[in-house]
Amino acid sequence: MADVIFVVDDVNSTIIDRAFKMVENVIHMDHGSVALVFLIGVIFGGIIQYTRVDKFEKIAGFSMLKDTIIPKMLFLTVGITSIGLYFMIDAGQAHYHVKPIILQGLIIGGVLFGTSMAILGKCPGTGPVSIAEGRIDVLVGAIGGLLGGLVFTLYYDDFFKPLMGESLGKSILPDFFKGSEDITALVFGVLVIIIAIAIPKVELFDEADLSQLPDDKRPDRK
Repeated sequence: MADVIFVVDDVNSTIIDRAFKMVENVIHMDHGSVALVFLIGVIFGGIIQYTRVDKFEKIAGFSMLKDTIIPKMLFLTVGITSIGLYFMIDAGQAHYHVKPIILQGLIIGGVLFGTSMAILGKCPGTGPVSIAEGRIDVLVGAIGGLLGGLVFTLYYDDFFKPLMGESLGKSILPDFFKGSEDITALVFGVLVIIIAIAIPKVELFDEADLSQLPDDKRPDRK
């Protein structure tokens, strides 16, 4: 019994040590701070709840092409951050790590990721918000994701690495337009923002959402 308690305490201390290490890494980085990360997290969570994209109907509706809130939000976010992040990096105020293009792995991972999102109705961004709201189904999905990550890590070299295929190298869009990198980033961001605005607004409501709408706004009363 004493051995079991010791093992549990050791595991808990390891998790706590890793959590403190993460905080220390943020504190000693040149960009940002713990307070800034916390503020961004609060704003991010607030936007998710305000737009209701943490609801099953939003992501499942997007998968069935019956709700366009998710793509409108995604395109708008990608457009704005593409411009802002690129010029922040250009000014030395931020940095990123470009991942290699592994085409076979991207296709397999994309299919698995998209299927999982459609079934669970959540993504890694909206999932934690739903868990904080008390959604047990999302908690189960998150545990499954952690177990999947563990399996991927343990069997990466023997199974997953050969399955993913060869790396095609690292590149970003401005690399293809030498001498016009700034214009490329700006044009890309603006075009994506225009796409976000042009996508027609279609929403799939659940019963809780409908009950909060006035009668003249309820699609089931028209």
